[in-house]
Amino acid sequence: MAADREQFGSRLGFILAAAGSAVGIGNMVGFPVAATKNGGGAFLLIYAVFVVLICLPVMLAEMSVGRRSRMDPLNAYVKLSGNQLHWRMAGWLSIITPFMIAVFYLVITVWIFGFLFQISIGNLDKLADPNTFPEFIKSSHLFIYMVGVLAVVYLILQGGVKQGIEKAAKVMMPALFIMLVGLVIFVLTLDNAFAGVEYYLVPDFTKINASVVSAALSQAFFSLSLGMGIMITYGSYLDSKSDVPGSAKFVALADTMVAFIAGLLILPAVFSFNPNTNTAELSDSSVSMIFTFLPKIFLALQASIGYVGASVVAGLFFLLVFFAAITSLVSIFEVPVASFMESKKVGRKKALGVMGLLLVVTSAVASMSFGIWEPVTNFVSYAELNKSLFDVIIDVFYDTILPLNGLLICLFVIYRWKKESFNAELDQGAPSYQGSLFEKYVDFSVGTFIPIILFLVFINTVALKYFGNALIG
Repeated sequence: MAADREQFGSRLGFILAAAGSAVGIGNMVGFPVAATKNGGGAFLLIYAVFVVLICLPVMLAEMSVGRRSRMDPLNAYVKLSGNQLHWRMAGWLSIITPFMIAVFYLVITVWIFGFLFQISIGNLDKLADPNTFPEFIKSSHLFIYMVGVLAVVYLILQGGVKQGIEKAAKVMMPALFIMLVGLVIFVLTLDNAFAGVEYYLVPDFTKINASVVSAALSQAFFSLSLGMGIMITYGSYLDSKSDVPGSAKFVALADTMVAFIAGLLILPAVFSFNPNTNTAELSDSSVSMIFTFLPKIFLALQASIGYVGASVVAGLFFLLVFFAAITSLVSIFEVPVASFMESKKVGRKKALGVMGLLLVVTSAVASMSFGIWEPVTNFVSYAELNKSLFDVIIDVFYDTILPLNGLLICLFVIYRWKKESFNAELDQGAPSYQGSLFEKYVDFSVGTFIPIILFLVFINTVALKYFGNALIG
């Protein structure tokens, strides 16, 4: 099976596909707001340090395991561990996690697609009404939009690695970047836009505390799609001549660049249309920013470029976010699809059919968490809060399990697979990496302080999410 493993056609294709998995909704909206509310330039600096010192080594661990095994995360753990039960369990966790993340990601992508459609038929003014979104997420039309999103995802994934994922990434990622830069240039020409740039970039070190540092680490870790099995899966599609360390650096750089540039779009736009904006009032929720706040901002453009012009700009923004969401969703869902293909020895079409049906059913149930169906709207209660099924999926699989999966991959490559095998795999195709200071740092960090940091993030998240009391910050 390994000999017939699909492969990326080029290094650029791999980098764009991996960057596409990393660039998502959080980059486009969540990151700029988090930076603004947590010290601006100071947060950006801390974030960049964490990307280099912690996230890159974890990414290399995942990619190296994938390429060495030529398998999906579950079977990679099984093969390289000699089928030890506890590592098999870690493999299952790395398959279940991306599937459940794909569930809530699909729901949000459907909302984005629905808003994009509504803008395209001239309903921007309706979307700017704060009462629209609560009604929108209860609408039966969502299931029609879901069909549209699933069709796009299916068309990409059925093409396989080279003709599907890679080809889509080569179109969507450059288009995303061009649209983003174009919107930034436009927004920066507006009155008072540079007040937003100032809030975004000027460091405010008085806001830096343990909580902000933890938030920057979480943002960096989650932003790069670590702990989801994506980089293991994509690594398995690389040949032995590929420069894994070099490619990982480009992926991290591309993801960080998009997140940074997105900040030059969101905050200047906010301040341009509302010069008296209080950044403390900006929502921490990417969902709230995208679907309730930003439509009002774009509608305000009609005063200067007319309603049609405002609708065009809003449409471009939602198309931008839709591309980011689709590239991430495709990458996330590829993990369980690849695992099903490998484990059951079936073709891609059948695997997509089975896993796609399971995704549709689970996502449809999760989408009823907003007042449509009472059992999933008030699903459970913890930390003195009522939680919907949608909330639980995010809390458990996105906020809690990702750092645990990152911890497990670090422990695996150092203490089960061993440092020698880890380094030897990364040295293949990367002569400049072998014996370098970066190699020594990666070797040291993955085996020492990175697992400790990820363990602390994990237990702190558990304490905060499920018991209401953070241990740190």
